[in-house]
Amino acid sequence: MLILSVCDQVMPEIKVIRFGRFADVRGYFTEPFRRSDVRNHALTGFLRDVEFVQSNESFSRAGTVRGLHFQWNPYMGKLVRTLRGRMIDLVLDIRKGSPTFGCIIAVDMPANSDRDFGEWIWVPPGFAHGNVFPEDSAIEYFCSGEYSPENEANISPMASDIDWSFVPAALRTVFMDICSGDLLISDKDWNGLSLALWQRDERSHHFLYVSGKL
Repeated sequence: MLILSVCDQVMPEIKVIRFGRFADVRGYFTEPFRRSDVRNHALTGFLRDVEFVQSNESFSRAGTVRGLHFQWNPYMGKLVRTLRGRMIDLVLDIRKGSPTFGCIIAVDMPANSDRDFGEWIWVPPGFAHGNVFPEDSAIEYFCSGEYSPENEANISPMASDIDWSFVPAALRTVFMDICSGDLLISDKDWNGLSLALWQRDERSHHFLYVSGKL
């Protein structure tokens, strides 16, 4: 198991977890998740006290953008991986008072059966989560809180006040090309809040940055 901080100096809370595959001429076998490994491994202390209570699977057509979603009561962290296709994961810091509030990062996570590892990305509470799909794709994610529609909100991925400066130019170009083409996005996601509106929203007090934590 290997843990990669996506951006050590930007958002060290976001982690990519690589798990091994055992391959032979037939294909490969892997254990993407084993609770004892997560709880006992020296590198996964950030997940030691996390209990996953819900598992979701999602399929998206090429040209789909989802997000940027978050919830409270209960808070929901997400452990996400690509089953098929290509997911570009989007993570936006929504913690009021955070030095990276309003900044977004993008992580390219294509499914590739030829690699000797697979990957999860961990998105803890305090961050809004979304995805970009350049091709037909299926993803799976484990959630640390059950879905609560009365306690969710979203920032529109089209919001003009999101800071994209930490996103690699190539991934930003993929996003812009999809948005300027036959974009597939829900009305809810398109009409989500801007960062400015979220800052003035009374619900934003659920996400405060204190000593590097939510």
